[in-house]
Amino acid sequence: MKDDLPLSGRVALVTGAAGGIGAAITDRLSAAGAKVVAADLSGDRPVPTTTRFQSLDVTDEVSWQAAIDSCALIEGRLDILVNCAGILRAASIPDTSRAMFDQVVAVNQTGVFLGMKAAYPLMARQGGSIVNLSSTAGIRAAANHVAYVASKFAVRGMTKVAAIEFGPQGIRVNSVHPGLIDTPMVTPFFPQGTGVFAPRQLLDQIGQPMDVAELVLFLSADASRFCTGSEFICDGGYVTGGR
Repeated sequence: MKDDLPLSGRVALVTGAAGGIGAAITDRLSAAGAKVVAADLSGDRPVPTTTRFQSLDVTDEVSWQAAIDSCALIEGRLDILVNCAGILRAASIPDTSRAMFDQVVAVNQTGVFLGMKAAYPLMARQGGSIVNLSSTAGIRAAANHVAYVASKFAVRGMTKVAAIEFGPQGIRVNSVHPGLIDTPMVTPFFPQGTGVFAPRQLLDQIGQPMDVAELVLFLSADASRFCTGSEFICDGGYVTGGR
């Protein structure tokens, strides 16, 4: 029955929903019963019938308020915020321009901050769950990714601050740290296929967007009601060590 779905009656906002991990999260939360606002710069992807598209520039406060207002129009509430929008730019520190660094930080870090800030008043009415997408790059560093690593470590820290501040209002805040997930964002870096990365993990397979979506579903639902301020890693054992 529909009422048995873990997110039945909930309203969710997912950023970066047009493709990759964000699209998988949107589909999974919708299938679990949530009414989802799928937010991105463009919306040319078919979405489930329980989903509406919302144009969103995560670096812009006015754009964020419009997205929150769109959520409020559904049921007068927002139960779940998934900050998934992100970009990746690779270059060594000497080759990273100020403009490149600022762009990555604006989307990956400032966008998460603005999202949590904008969502708080509506979420505080009944509590809920915020899931911030970080990365294994927010756990361990990688050469040639100074801006990306800086932004993803920042997401990890901001998540903990928000968990402390928002806890009294019944809002849980956790970060998810995917390893290599087979998405269009990373495939350009692997001309021979993402499978070449598998030997660097404990599990001999490459992660798929739905692997992350299932973890986000857990953190969005009551099954994780006692989890907040924590990192949840989905990386095939990459952070733990090599084989």
